[in-house]
Amino acid sequence: MERYGIHLLALSHVYMVTQLKQRCSKGVVQRLTTENVVDVLQLARLCDAPDVCLRSMRLIHSQFKTVEQTEGWKFIQEHDPFLELDILQFIDDAESRKKRRRRHRKEQDLYMQLSEAMECIEHICTQGCTLVGPSNVVDNNKKSMTAEKSEPCKAFSTCYGLQLLIRHFAVCKRRNNDKGCLRCKRMLQLFRLHSLICDQPDSCRVPLCRQFRKRGEQDKKMGEDTKWKLLVTRVVSAKAMTSLCQSKKNKCEQAQGV
Repeated sequence: MERYGIHLLALSHVYMVTQLKQRCSKGVVQRLTTENVVDVLQLARLCDAPDVCLRSMRLIHSQFKTVEQTEGWKFIQEHDPFLELDILQFIDDAESRKKRRRRHRKEQDLYMQLSEAMECIEHICTQGCTLVGPSNVVDNNKKSMTAEKSEPCKAFSTCYGLQLLIRHFAVCKRRNNDKGCLRCKRMLQLFRLHSLICDQPDSCRVPLCRQFRKRGEQDKKMGEDTKWKLLVTRVVSAKAMTSLCQSKKNKCEQAQGV
């Protein structure tokens, strides 16, 4: 295979020896280098070996700067411009797919963060946390009323940032100005997002939840905002995925413990 793999691949294709062709394809792929990859790609196209073509294209894509310096690449630039165009198109498509995947991951991370923020807002407004939220009133022996704050939640960094935003929102004097306050606008957007996700608006303790619901029912444009509907759908989906992953993780931990 080391000495005659490429020759056997061509012969097995010509004489239609399928099993030999499959073994030669695997052997040639295992021995691909930046020096021979262009030659192997040319042969693979002639021999109708798509698996060898794909692996060759991927190697050229990953090591393109090195392949550009080889004699094989210079040869196809002079004698086979169509193959050169195919390779460049493959590289361009691969880079586009990589950018789309990177953008998709960033979007998913954003939806995960928003889902976590929604849980933290409910947690702050119903149970309370380190800085903000309802307090449990305890009657001591001295008959003095003291407030006992809840312990920090698991998503402490997100929760703490939201608490600072809520405290700012409560006392900000620029909130109702013409220019407004960027932090307050961000908090209002989070409250609105919560109101669209909340399934118990009548008993919800998150500020402005019912108000946003009523405004959405009265204002059709606000209720039918396509961007907000898409955002809500994706945040809910991210929340479901998070809970599913968490349940699987808990099951695995329980199984390991048993």
